[in-house]
Amino acid sequence: MRSRPRPPPPPLDEHCAVFLDIDGTLLELAPAPDQVHVSPALEALLGSLRRRLGGALALVTGRAIGDVDRLFPGMRMAVAGQHGCERRDADGTLHLHAGRTVTLEQLRALFTAFASRHEGLMLEDKGASLALHYRAAPELAAHVHRTMRETVAASGSDGYRLEPGKRLLELRPDARDKGTAIRDFMTEPPFQGRRPVFVGDDRGDEHGFAVVRRMGGWAIKVGPGATRAQHRLADVAAVVGWLTAPSAVVPGHGG
Repeated sequence: MRSRPRPPPPPLDEHCAVFLDIDGTLLELAPAPDQVHVSPALEALLGSLRRRLGGALALVTGRAIGDVDRLFPGMRMAVAGQHGCERRDADGTLHLHAGRTVTLEQLRALFTAFASRHEGLMLEDKGASLALHYRAAPELAAHVHRTMRETVAASGSDGYRLEPGKRLLELRPDARDKGTAIRDFMTEPPFQGRRPVFVGDDRGDEHGFAVVRRMGGWAIKVGPGATRAQHRLADVAAVVGWLTAPSAVVPGHGG
């Protein structure tokens, strides 16, 4: 992956299936996951976009589905949570893909103890995955990465992997990622047969970018940095502006 100029994406059309990351894409990043703010205007935008796309809209996020439902109460959207470890399809059916419970419990205890020894670290327990945030203590980044890598290696935890994000390091089952979640959605109505479009900002979104490009879709990176995506939007405001534009869903645009 190289960091080079990317054009903005074309307008959405009625043949698109849209997949959106949340933090850093739809919402500005906050010091802690529970400090983000969802405006009524964003809720209204997502509801309108889902209707215009015939329901082919899903959130694909590192957050747990329960957390997404708290952010968007009453919307009950199609969601892939915890990087695809859990997925709620458009019909409301929940699909779970968990790793070995014993391994996760062991690592949960070790990471909890590690976070408690350092001010500014926060362990987010999502259920099937764990995220250690160091946004409040960026000087600990190298220590966090080294310690978590050594802990996972020493535990012999086959089936789990570590993936860095924006001032966090996440542990999750290695058979699932945002790309596998998008691929699953694309086999089901109302997504099936459409052009996949995925918008994300972080390293974990690169799996999704790779999948949608292989399927002939549009991968859209938010913000700077090297990426597999062929399009780029500058920031959260640019994403919302693109989704809000009067031409955001037009009949047959984009080929």
